[in-house]
Amino acid sequence: MDTEGTPQSRRGERIVGAIGVLSLLGATAIAAATGAWKPIQIGWVAFAAMVGGVALALRTDEKQPGALVWGSGLASGAMIVSVGLFLLPDALNHHLRFGGLGVASGVIVGFAGHAIGHRLSHVELPMDATVAQLTAHAAAAGAIIGIVYGNMPELGPLLGVAIVSHKGPAGYAVADRLTRNDRSWLPILLPAAGVGVVAVLASAVTLPASPAINGLVFGFATGVFLHVAMDFLPRCELGSEVHDALSVDADAHAVLDRLRLHAVASTLLGGLVVVALWWTVSP
Repeated sequence: MDTEGTPQSRRGERIVGAIGVLSLLGATAIAAATGAWKPIQIGWVAFAAMVGGVALALRTDEKQPGALVWGSGLASGAMIVSVGLFLLPDALNHHLRFGGLGVASGVIVGFAGHAIGHRLSHVELPMDATVAQLTAHAAAAGAIIGIVYGNMPELGPLLGVAIVSHKGPAGYAVADRLTRNDRSWLPILLPAAGVGVVAVLASAVTLPASPAINGLVFGFATGVFLHVAMDFLPRCELGSEVHDALSVDADAHAVLDRLRLHAVASTLLGGLVVVALWWTVSP
């Protein structure tokens, strides 16, 4: 039975959002007690980025394909360059071959999770299927961030911030979809908080002193994030999310051709920002 817009469903949506916020506050208390400051800081950045994307979507009744392209492009470019500057060298330094195997495994598993996760849209869930997918993705990202920073505390927060930068455009896209279907955006607070909650818990996991195992783990994290980064590259094609954001009276081919240039520019800029920050803060 369809319960969209009913008082019961609205109440459930508010409860889901409240659980997300309270969980993140609880994780912050745990971080204060255990010293997991970097994971929780990155978690709050992820939360703020996704809520900021939601706020942007709620500010206007008109679709903004340009904002979606620039948000996705900046985030994707930042993530791809961060993978190349930080995660990939470290994975290969642990163990050249097992690190490479981990990268390949992460890309394949990331693709498999994305493909299988789409089946959630065909299953009746107590929350929106897209929000459920985002929550699962946030938990996976939080687990990897927590393990990486828990075992490499010398890493600066720049890597984590760049990795969660895609939360902004993700929040924008999902909030836009929910509000246009007369659904509340409040459940988005659950995946927004998920990165920080799981990152703090996962930071307590200590990896064994084995170059092969560490190469596999850090390589796997690299592969997963690389898949996510590539998945967020703005695709200005017919049938894409950008195409769906065009107004009905727009000349789709002409607008998409123009937005392709914006996609390239935003991706390059996102990567260059990370390079500039890395160059500035590196010893």
